[in-house]
Amino acid sequence: MDINFNKNEDHNKLLITDLKQKFAKIKLGGGEKRIEKLHNEGKMTARERIDYLLDANAKNIEIGGFVGYGMYEEHGGCPSGGVVVKIGYIKGKQCVVVANDATVKAGAWFPITAKKNLRAQEIAMENRLPIIYLVDSAGVYLPLQDEIFPDKEHFGRIFRNNAQMSSMGITQIAAVMGSCVAGGAYLPIMSDEAMIVDKTGSIFLAGSYLVKAAIGEAIDNETLGGATTHCEISGVTDYKAKDDKDALDRIKNIVSKIGNFDKAGFNREKSQKPAFDEKEIYGILPKARNEQYDMNEIIKRLVDNSEFDTYKDGYGQTIITGYARIDGWAVGIVANQRTVLKSKTGEMQFGGVIYSDSADKATRFIANCNQKKIPLVFIQDVTGFMVGSKSEHGGIIKDGAKMVNAVANSVVPKFTVIVGNSYGAGNYAMCGKAYDPRLIFAWPSAELAVMGGTQAAKVLAQIETSSLKAKGETVDEVKEKEVFDKIKARYDEQVSPYYAASRLWTDAIVDPLDTRTWISMGIEAANHSPIEKKFNMGVLQV
Repeated sequence: MDINFNKNEDHNKLLITDLKQKFAKIKLGGGEKRIEKLHNEGKMTARERIDYLLDANAKNIEIGGFVGYGMYEEHGGCPSGGVVVKIGYIKGKQCVVVANDATVKAGAWFPITAKKNLRAQEIAMENRLPIIYLVDSAGVYLPLQDEIFPDKEHFGRIFRNNAQMSSMGITQIAAVMGSCVAGGAYLPIMSDEAMIVDKTGSIFLAGSYLVKAAIGEAIDNETLGGATTHCEISGVTDYKAKDDKDALDRIKNIVSKIGNFDKAGFNREKSQKPAFDEKEIYGILPKARNEQYDMNEIIKRLVDNSEFDTYKDGYGQTIITGYARIDGWAVGIVANQRTVLKSKTGEMQFGGVIYSDSADKATRFIANCNQKKIPLVFIQDVTGFMVGSKSEHGGIIKDGAKMVNAVANSVVPKFTVIVGNSYGAGNYAMCGKAYDPRLIFAWPSAELAVMGGTQAAKVLAQIETSSLKAKGETVDEVKEKEVFDKIKARYDEQVSPYYAASRLWTDAIVDPLDTRTWISMGIEAANHSPIEKKFNMGVLQV
């Protein structure tokens, strides 16, 4: 081990520590006082409900844990978007669980809450997984209603998805464990089965105060829409539960009786741990964004028995392609190579850049994986496509378009891991969020942006200083540096993996050591959904 390895290891371990500290605070939701208030009401928190529902000692992954991070500060914040989403196992069956966090504005829906709920439904629909809703929400957060109510990807889309999932035969179970008001009342009732907790759960289109104001009727909320009303009078709900645990136990019993599913048939053998120590990833991944490293060394610490069968190893070397297994599942890996290399013609190729030959290789490999029904794993550390006259004359746009086309039309499930840079069109070609990866997640070392921070800041600073000069202002070196530093600080915040995760551009920020679990559980989920389309590249210039 050299000194650089130790420096990298220290740096990356500090990033992991920072990640864990931030997330520990997020998991408190609205804070300890509000958690205590819930407990005094005889209710469990959203995370406690999910922990009780999921099988003990079984793996699970959390989607969107950092959603809302740093957002809505003027409204008091919205930790985890006010809703907790996990993929885990209930009685051995893989499910998606969605639980409103009543400690955050009484579980009210912020704009990002709707986006996160839609993402949970998207995962359930893509993978045909049962989805469980644990409802405890005051409805739309009214101060921001214009950002959540009327548009296509807003609140109403959730009920549209309820209906579509029902027609697809995807099991939906809802437990009303607190407030369930106004339009939100449709979500549990559009599920296959709904239950309500006695005395704490309530369902109505309008609460007692609004009923009084609207029609002059005086009635209390329990009589209006409590458990007894809906289980014995209206018939809106199917089961009455005496408390949270009773409702969750009933969900377990229902899920335990769901029949087997048709499988997509992805290849799996007995899982083997990597032969190389996974923890060495911390020392291999460099601290500096422009420092070289060999992506093959990262891959060897992610795949079973560290066995990686490379495809076209000596050609298009700034992208690595090959076959491996992750937790027993067969995968095709497409990864960026940051090491500076010599091309087949003896010329130097910059690491992390996609050249025509590497794009061509990746396109062919993606097509092969689709033909063989092998899930794809994209490992991103990409600065973009190569620019300059030689690349343009060589048809880099055409070759890049082929790769984008292959990624877009791929029918096997795709999974994206952002380990370093994720800039510009490189993000797209390497299966960014716009290209429908089943799961997309980042390591704390990741950056997402249209270009690198220093480059972008220089361009923006030049534009701003030119504008100041045009206005007749004096711009000396000190002023230029001040402008650059200000822009660079703002840009650095926006390229942070936390900025991306807060807006759900990625599903999570994870410790590199959890990568295998995320990919394995993702492929297991995808195996619930047989492939119905054939791979077709469409019309393409060759």
